[in-house]
Amino acid sequence: MLTRHSTLPDPRVWRFALVLMMAMLLTGCGVNNIPTYDEQVKSAWAQVENQYQRRADLVPNLVETVKGFARQEQETLTAVVEARAKATSIQIDAESLDDPQKMRQFEQAQQQLSGALSRLMAVSERYPDLKSNQNFLALQSQLEGTENRIAVARRDFITAVERYNTELRTFPGRLWHTVLYSDMTLRETFDATTENADQAPQVEFE
Repeated sequence: MLTRHSTLPDPRVWRFALVLMMAMLLTGCGVNNIPTYDEQVKSAWAQVENQYQRRADLVPNLVETVKGFARQEQETLTAVVEARAKATSIQIDAESLDDPQKMRQFEQAQQQLSGALSRLMAVSERYPDLKSNQNFLALQSQLEGTENRIAVARRDFITAVERYNTELRTFPGRLWHTVLYSDMTLRETFDATTENADQAPQVEFE
């Protein structure tokens, strides 16, 4: 007597197919958006730090060049050196991005350096030989380019933070945040701490 064999798939195949289908549905519902956007925030912040460090690296040569032509401007030179030291002493790592106090300290220190550099560049107006010095002109150009890069990096960081924070506050991101990513918090962004804080130091000459 012939026995009819079952043609139903192995239950393990069904389970695998169900898990695969659920994974595809979850991916389509944005379950990975929060960690993805968080990584984008960290990456954007790294670029901000890189550009600020680039500016800080220009300061010693700039100060030495100005000192060679305007040594009597000691007060201004000292202010730049001190502002640079303070700006480079405050470091923000990925874990500190949601610390508003530390972010404000970082931003204030960078704005102090911006102000000191603006005053230093204004000093050059009183020294024609300094204004025409090739080393000074090269440093001026590099500083101007760096300020532009800082502006772009800050803009990209703000955009990344806005995208991440919006995901945490809106559906379905808010749901995934509650269920899977409750340890991830809203990120801080830049705020203008001084008047005209969004403007780069003036490094252009008449």
